[in-house]
Amino acid sequence: MNDDKNTEIDKQSKVYTQSKIKLSVIHMLMELLLLGIGAFTISKPIYRFVSTYIHNEYLQLIAFFIVFGGLLSLMLLPLEFYQGYVIEHKFKLSNQTFLRWCIEELKSLMVSLIIGVPLLLLFYFFIKLTSIWWLYFAIVVFIVAIVLAKVAPVLIFPLFYKFTPIDNEQLKNTLNDLMQQHGLKLKGIYSFNLSKNTNKANAAFTGLGKSRRIILSDTLINEFSINEIKSVFAHELGHYIHKHILKNIIISGFIIIISFYICSYFYEITLYSVGYTNRFDIAALPLLIFYLSVFSLLLMPVLNTLSRYYEKQADMYALATTNDPDSFISTMEKLAGMNLSTKDQHPLIEFFMYSHPTIAKRIALADDYRGIHS
Repeated sequence: MNDDKNTEIDKQSKVYTQSKIKLSVIHMLMELLLLGIGAFTISKPIYRFVSTYIHNEYLQLIAFFIVFGGLLSLMLLPLEFYQGYVIEHKFKLSNQTFLRWCIEELKSLMVSLIIGVPLLLLFYFFIKLTSIWWLYFAIVVFIVAIVLAKVAPVLIFPLFYKFTPIDNEQLKNTLNDLMQQHGLKLKGIYSFNLSKNTNKANAAFTGLGKSRRIILSDTLINEFSINEIKSVFAHELGHYIHKHILKNIIISGFIIIISFYICSYFYEITLYSVGYTNRFDIAALPLLIFYLSVFSLLLMPVLNTLSRYYEKQADMYALATTNDPDSFISTMEKLAGMNLSTKDQHPLIEFFMYSHPTIAKRIALADDYRGIHS
């Protein structure tokens, strides 16, 4: 009976994963295509329309991107709804009502605007100020990324989920003992109500400095044994021990500078060939965003490769710390079942799309550990 159930879950996982990958690829390509078409065709008419009614250039900038970005978002909305709502309900993974989905999307939009509009204005100030605007703005983006990493756990995440200290004393003592063994101090270990949106399970290490914390979804706490949660927790501690957040911030800083420099070069040589007179023509700016999007897409497999390396490091730390490969393997099996993740994947798809090693590789790592230490 269990074998039949596992076979059915494996079939569902394969269909679900293939659907999600196809939709993600379609979404990325459509977004890039629409952005490119818009940048080279409707950008000028939109700016002429906006500038007819608004004369302050910074207000023109905001209005232009509201219209341009709004049109792009409207064209992508059906795909995003199908990707984020229909598919999740089809496979019985989502607990969201249609109204709740809309509310969560609106909250995400508001957060993006609150962060994005000041950055947009600063960007325009720098691009008008100097030819090395890319360096100034890259530094600002880098600083903002550090600030967001620090404040997100206490200011942004609570907008979407309720965070509470875990109240299971046995679990709390187990996890605190694990930290004390390694002389670790964190702000706290929190549970968050992921179940309001999905039946999936998740955990993460978030924050910098005093805002550092490990968060465990309520679905994880409710469905996994203490030893299994300990494996997940040890994995997240592995990210902390190996300073992965700090390393990612530093690497991101270099990538941001390089990205803006390279894309600014292509932007400058394109401007005059398509009829713009200077780099800060508002109607020309979608060209720059287009180049940044292309460059980001090209970097994706490189960054995913680095991410998989970090995840493997965290897995190895979890195995060495808990010395419990059986619980690690059962955790991977349960996560695969709850999240409908296929255990294996074609190497090219993993290379381009996966930020984590496949479940099969993570289980194989635990098997190797067990073979060496048995």
